[in-house]
Amino acid sequence: MRRIIDLCKEVPLLPLTLLAAIPLALIPQWRPWGRIHPAFDPGVGEWIIILFVAWTIYTSIREMIDSIRHGHVGVDLLAIVALVSTVCVQQYWASWAVVLMVASGEAIESYAQNKAKGNLAALIKAAPQQAHVVTLPGADASGEADMTDEGFRKVQQAVEDAQREGKPLNAGNGHFETVPVNDVRLGSVLLVLPGEIVPVDGLLLSGTASVDLSNINGEPVPRTIFAGAKVLSGSINGSTTMMIRTTSLAADSQYQQILKLVSSAEESRAAVVRTADMLAVPFTIVSFAIAIVAWIVSGTGLRFAQVLVLATPCPLLIAAPVAYVAGTARLAKHKILVKSQDVLENLGRVTHVFFDKTGTLTVKQPQVVRVEKADGVPADVSEDEILMMAGVVEGFSVHVLAKGIVEAGRSAMERLGRLPSSSGKKASDDHVDASHRALPNPNENYPVVGNVSEIPGKGVRGTVDGHKVEVGRYAFVTGQGIASQKVRNAAEEERNEKAMEAADREAAKLWPDELEPDEMATYIAIDGHLAARIVLRDIPRYNAKQSVRELRDLGVKEETMLTGDKKSSAMIIANEVGITDVRYELLPQDKVEAVRQASQEERSGAETWWERAAAKLLGEPIHRDVTMMVGDGVNDSPVLAVADIGMAMTDGTSTAASESAEVVIMNDDIGAVPKGVRIARQTKQRMLQAVLVGIALAIVGMVCAAFNLIPVVAGAFLQEAIDVVSILWALTALFDRR
Repeated sequence: MRRIIDLCKEVPLLPLTLLAAIPLALIPQWRPWGRIHPAFDPGVGEWIIILFVAWTIYTSIREMIDSIRHGHVGVDLLAIVALVSTVCVQQYWASWAVVLMVASGEAIESYAQNKAKGNLAALIKAAPQQAHVVTLPGADASGEADMTDEGFRKVQQAVEDAQREGKPLNAGNGHFETVPVNDVRLGSVLLVLPGEIVPVDGLLLSGTASVDLSNINGEPVPRTIFAGAKVLSGSINGSTTMMIRTTSLAADSQYQQILKLVSSAEESRAAVVRTADMLAVPFTIVSFAIAIVAWIVSGTGLRFAQVLVLATPCPLLIAAPVAYVAGTARLAKHKILVKSQDVLENLGRVTHVFFDKTGTLTVKQPQVVRVEKADGVPADVSEDEILMMAGVVEGFSVHVLAKGIVEAGRSAMERLGRLPSSSGKKASDDHVDASHRALPNPNENYPVVGNVSEIPGKGVRGTVDGHKVEVGRYAFVTGQGIASQKVRNAAEEERNEKAMEAADREAAKLWPDELEPDEMATYIAIDGHLAARIVLRDIPRYNAKQSVRELRDLGVKEETMLTGDKKSSAMIIANEVGITDVRYELLPQDKVEAVRQASQEERSGAETWWERAAAKLLGEPIHRDVTMMVGDGVNDSPVLAVADIGMAMTDGTSTAASESAEVVIMNDDIGAVPKGVRIARQTKQRMLQAVLVGIALAIVGMVCAAFNLIPVVAGAFLQEAIDVVSILWALTALFDRR
């Protein structure tokens, strides 16, 4: 009932038109003023309908002019002429039905649009509105000092006291004040209470926090983050009060970037929707032709009205945009955001997909694939114990291999019972930004780590449970002195590096199995003795092969992998994911040229007469083949920009690539690539079905009306039924199906 009331408030013409039926039924020809003219003398009930007709014509003309000003074809002309003709032939019930059709059409469109925008509205509704700015010394935007533990405790105590005493939290007891989110300055310290939305991007100052990123990337399990980690606007704070120092203004924060994508998609109009507008022109001509012929042949203007009440092109006016808004919302539900509905239309016509290798087809960092123990290591020292020690020490390293070892070490600790099991997700499935990755809070079983130090480019050392642990290059962990000697000049540094490379080659001889071309190794020593070689490699995402296969099943003609890696490494990944076209040893400009050349070749293909006609009709080129580039990193931005469609894969924490892309995957899932293509195709299919079926039924109805098989009042209600069917069918683009 509430929804009906809201709908009537949004479209007041609908309930008023329904009420107008009462005087038309009870006092249609009551004339307290007497007769005016013998040829045209409506009663009270009929005059009320005439007034409704006049208002509807006025609003329709105004909307039609506004549409033309915005570059859309105004096709309300059919409804206007139908209203005028029914009044002229004094078929007031038919006039009432046409007015009802216009009003209910607006109501149905409003309902359908609101239903389709539900997923997008959920994103917008979650936008942060206010922020708690800490007012303690050292917390202002101009202050150089960071908040101390004592200051943080003061703020926490203020929050607890206010809650206990029932005081409003924005009072803050002098420690913080609540302001609109747009008033937050860079560098300010903000307090985020439990369960609140993080208002702007910032860095975590308090020790640890748990954040829910489901609004941003759909990640179902909250992340535990530590001091210094990046905190994104739109994420939801867990059960503890946290403090952040802002790194972006509200307008530039991550969640606002997402909302910009949503807004641009809502405001755009797809090429197919514009095509539907254009189809309304010949439909209008055909409708008038049938109506005029019927009038001439029958000799009565009533037949003209009978035809036109069936001719209003609601399937074109409403069904097409509803389908595309529904498709856009459905993509958003799966964390796939498009910048415009044009992109959604083109996404369904993709024929050639280019993939960046590292971070797109593969995980974001090399993963541990095996541990090879050195000779002389006691049998009771397991591989998991070695991985655990390596992982906790590498947790303090910034080396590119460190993250993979940390992840393997965490899994090893879970197997050893020294760490509570996490979500059960495989390490290879966990694509988490480095700034968010950290080991869980220490407990009584967690290894005791200390005296950690790192020598960049060589290795990291520390103590784990009292054992001296060194992880890094062979010369470093075996204490050959090369890694620790002081370097006085560039020549000495070069000799040092060559000596370490020679030591690495000697180390390879200690193991019978050689490394594959795409594998890399690091070494670990425990208590001064070489313990193992840890082998890592760039592994494909767990669903990369399936995603490539699904694209092929969808009819995508070509899949190409672009990489700067050597041929041997590139071919291993390509074979694993099922891609045969591989371009390797490419510089960024080479990738751009490869995609640009493919786009030009596919554009130059022969077009059919229909495509040429459509291109001329729309005033823009239409190409049968579309290239798409899928990437994730900053260096992918130029390639994303040059492709017909650029698709950026992010985990919701980065925007560099997404700024150059037309499609942004927010949950870092390569499976969203074929899913997006499938949804785009289904959306276009539903739109065309709704439009063509609606037009076909209207034309059949008009022909029947021309032969006097459908009375004028019945025709008006029949057209209403056609409109409802078309719009509801277009709305099915919102629902998931294979």
